[in-house]
Amino acid sequence: MTAFGGAAAFALLLLLAVLVFLVITTYNAVVALRNRIDKAWGNIEVVLQQRHDLLPNLVDAVRSAMAFERDVLEEVTRRRAAWSPTDSIPQQAATSEATSSAVRQLFAVVERYPELRSTQNVLDLQDELERLESMIADRRELYNDQVFRYDTRIQQVPASLLAPVFGWQRREFFDAEEAANMRPEVSLIDR
Repeated sequence: MTAFGGAAAFALLLLLAVLVFLVITTYNAVVALRNRIDKAWGNIEVVLQQRHDLLPNLVDAVRSAMAFERDVLEEVTRRRAAWSPTDSIPQQAATSEATSSAVRQLFAVVERYPELRSTQNVLDLQDELERLESMIADRRELYNDQVFRYDTRIQQVPASLLAPVFGWQRREFFDAEEAANMRPEVSLIDR
């Protein structure tokens, strides 16, 4: 083997080693991001399940005093029943937002009943649901951040070249309800 042949073989081996290194580090980085997404979604599911388990207690606590507000209670119950941990992430997100909306509506109705507002059980349940709603929002933000990082990573070189090989596809965000995208109407003048 000539000196030129040896140098060419060394350069080829070096290039191959660099390519293998890039593939391995890219693969590991994408796998880590996918695992973070799965973990973040698991954390969301835990809180969704806690809220799911707590809603019947709240409905039972306010049912007798809110006989005239049956539709609000039925809406909370219907939204709770619609949640399934086996649904796709967009379906779970939509169900979660609809449930949150129904709970907010229930809280607004509870405010009109002084006897309910002063009941410690209702206050405790309301505080717990508000805490869970806040946790869902925080965990949704973390989940969406991980999805953003993953989606960005698999669209960048060299991961974009490896994505078809390994089957990496974009993940769905846990989106807010559509009303959040609408421009609010604000008036500083009393009418």
